[in-house]
Amino acid sequence: MARLRANVPKARGKSASSRLAGKLAVVTGGNRGIGLAIAKAFVGEGCSVLITGRDVAALKAAKSELEAAGDPEVLAETCDVRDEQAVSAVFAKVKKRWKRLDILVNNAGISQALRDVAETPTELWRSVIETNLTGTFLCTREALPLMGRGATIVNVLSLTVRSNPPKFAAYNASKMGVLGFTETLRTDLVSTGIRVTALMPGATDTAIWEQFWPDVPREGMVQVEDVAAAVLYAVTLPPQASVNEILLVPQKGLL
Repeated sequence: MARLRANVPKARGKSASSRLAGKLAVVTGGNRGIGLAIAKAFVGEGCSVLITGRDVAALKAAKSELEAAGDPEVLAETCDVRDEQAVSAVFAKVKKRWKRLDILVNNAGISQALRDVAETPTELWRSVIETNLTGTFLCTREALPLMGRGATIVNVLSLTVRSNPPKFAAYNASKMGVLGFTETLRTDLVSTGIRVTALMPGATDTAIWEQFWPDVPREGMVQVEDVAAAVLYAVTLPPQASVNEILLVPQKGLL
């Protein structure tokens, strides 16, 4: 199994190369945080991108930011990845516009407030599982008919799949589920030449911390540009090469 474990150097400025020229990518949850950083890195390398998100205002702002980052086409579609019909509609647009897809980044996800299992509401459990796990499944299923040999699927997990921190049952279960799904998907797709990478960032400096630990110390966290650089590495490998897992470890041990 190929793995990459590193503190990836931060990407700076617009790339002078075009390693993804002519490529086409979908990044779910691409309107902020990790997803936006990945989409920006793709655009800077010549890749046309469709981003999704639920926040219309954030999606519009992200589209403008991406269009300023490079010349490739940028599309933005409102989508709740829990909604099967909404997901199908997004990939129908991809098929109509581009006919194919080279990269799928399943990044859309939510966290949760810290709660013991006994205090975890069913509504919270379902929301996290359906967004993080079912959403990944739905988007992948729709994308696969558009993908061919050398295409790449990157599923965004978390280093919590290695540590299972307490009071995080719904989130931990969702990400462990995505890991199992990712490993099964990789096995299913061996003969197709479609690559599948599990991306496992440690504590990353994004707004998601506001959901459960607003005053977390952010010094030493992984930066979103680090994550984007790692994804670029995976998707720009030659078609016959792949990375199964990418682990990004914070400098101070936060998960």
